Amino acid sequence: MSQKIQLEMRDHTALLTIANPPANTWDRESLAALEQMIGQLNDNPDVYALVITGQGEKFFSAGADLKQFADGDKNGAREVAELFGRAFDALTRFRGVSIAAINGYAMGGGLECALACDIRIAEEHAQMALPEASVGLLPCAGGTQNLPWLVGEGWAKRMILCGERIDAQRAEKIGLVEEVVPRGQSLEAALKLAEGVSKQSPSSISRSKRLVMNARNDTHVSGWVAERELFAELFDTKDQKEGVNAFLEKRSAKWQNG
Repeated sequence: MSQKIQLEMRDHTALLTIANPPANTWDRESLAALEQMIGQLNDNPDVYALVITGQGEKFFSAGADLKQFADGDKNGAREVAELFGRAFDALTRFRGVSIAAINGYAMGGGLECALACDIRIAEEHAQMALPEASVGLLPCAGGTQNLPWLVGEGWAKRMILCGERIDAQRAEKIGLVEEVVPRGQSLEAALKLAEGVSKQSPSSISRSKRLVMNARNDTHVSGWVAERELFAELFDTKDQKEGVNAFLEKRSAKWQNG
């Protein structure tokens, strides 16, 4: 496994650190490692949540290493784009709750990584942008699709088409991040939020997340139908029985993620 993505377990939370100094950029190695790592976390029933952050105090991630595109090779560029797509799609589809602790600059593919998470917590000095067009490129890892869903078409166009960089306070105001915390406190805040996830049934969480994500594409009516179907499906799980009985017996539930 690549050292550019470091993994540490904190109880039921997987802490992933982007560690590719000086700016925590993404390359073939780190993207492939992220995809593989999330696959392994999905297979581990003891993992309920995932927190991803950047190494150091300045960068969450500055995005793609542009040296990969300097030779103008189209096939090579397509390969990197597909690696970005697979890695961040895997992050989006992580069965638990994913939280981005944005500890500094989140640019291009760095911001797209955060956009692929369920929740974003940014430090007060963080800066966010999708500046790909300024170097003759465009966001290829979900930026043009995920950003409008969160902030609306107008702000997405300002950031992507006009190259506007926003600070953490503006990001919270427009819905790009859910919380802004003082410098150095994003990881602590993200881990605390993830700790709360461990009190929830992982079987319920995974199904609820699917329903919320499907609301982007499915009709309201089909979403209501799916809610009822997945609600009934929970009665095939051990977690459903454990959750209800733990409540009635006034004790903490012991989840089995199944």
